[in-house]
Amino acid sequence: MTLRIERADFQDPSLRAFLAAHHADMAPQSPAESQHALGLEALRQPGVRLWVGWIGEQLVATCALAHLAPGHEELKSMRTDPELRGRGIASKMLEHTITEAVSRGVKQISLETGSVEFFASARRLYAANGFSPCEPFGSYTHDPYSTYMSLSLDSSAS
Repeated sequence: MTLRIERADFQDPSLRAFLAAHHADMAPQSPAESQHALGLEALRQPGVRLWVGWIGEQLVATCALAHLAPGHEELKSMRTDPELRGRGIASKMLEHTITEAVSRGVKQISLETGSVEFFASARRLYAANGFSPCEPFGSYTHDPYSTYMSLSLDSSAS
C-alpha cells in the first residue's frame, strides 16, 4: 500500500464526496454549535492548505492547516476513509503536514477535536505525535464537546 500525498484539487468531485462523508460521520457526535469542521469553500480560502492522500486512484485521507497567527496554524479536516483506518494512513498524513509546517517556519500547531468516545482514536494519534492538551485558542471557547491540543515545533530541526 503506497500512500501518495499531494495538495488538493478542489475541482475533483471525489474530494467533495469525501468531505461530505467527513461531515456526515461527525454530525451525530455533537450539537451543531460544537461542530467546527471546515466545508469545501472554507478549505479553499487563502491561509488554508489542504492535502489529500491517495492509494492508487482512491482518495483515502485529508489533512489541512489553517493560519491562525504568525507562526501558529490549526490542524483541520483530518480524516481517513473508515474502511482503511488502523493502517497508518493518518500517521503519514499528520507527519507530512507537520514536516510541511516546519519547512515554512511554523512554531505551533493547535487543534480542536471531539471529546466523546468517537474521537478517542484521534486524540490518541495526536498525543502519540507530541500534541498536548491546551486551553481553547483562536475563537474557540470552553465546550464540553471539544478537546484542544497543541504541538510546539522546533523549525530548526529537520
